Amino acid sequence: MLEVQGLTRRFHHVTVLDAVSFDLHSGRAAALVGPNGSGKTTLLRCVVGADIADDGEVRFDGDRLVESDPRVRAALACALDDADFFPELSVVEHLELLARAHGVSEPGDVVAEVLSDLDLVAQQDQLPITLSSGQRRRFTLGACLVRPRKLLVLDEPEQRLDVAGRAWLAEKLRDEKAEGCAILLASHDQQLVDAVADTRIELG
Repeated sequence: MLEVQGLTRRFHHVTVLDAVSFDLHSGRAAALVGPNGSGKTTLLRCVVGADIADDGEVRFDGDRLVESDPRVRAALACALDDADFFPELSVVEHLELLARAHGVSEPGDVVAEVLSDLDLVAQQDQLPITLSSGQRRRFTLGACLVRPRKLLVLDEPEQRLDVAGRAWLAEKLRDEKAEGCAILLASHDQQLVDAVADTRIELG
């Protein structure tokens, strides 16, 4: 599903990623682990095309991953810190638009379930800009879960979730794997990594 070969990223004279390589298959999860500043977020951004590596290659389903490729956009769902939203749409309108755009049958039912799972029902009529940082983080995750996906890329998805929310997240990601989705996540939560990851990639 995903091949990362020799991925290198430098900022001025500092090498953040140094020839990182790994493969990720359908129905499997890989966790990026390491201290803050070790390059986890940078690696995720390079994988999804939000940042450009100085060297190396990322391949998706055998072809070089190009973020603008419709095939990639249809299959790749990611939750990063700098996600963009439609500012004029409410939370529920935004999620329903994403679901409909990706051809989800019964989008209203899917969105209602995701809002309930992420404890955002009370905020569904708010604009994204009015959400707290924790709510916005859950909203970003919800934007991934209302659409089809073959590859799920998550940057510390456990952030700002309570104990029950983290348990739900672990179960949800295991369900995603069972349905054939590949998952690449960065996390500081050892319990989540233990519960979900088939492979650990040490950075830093």
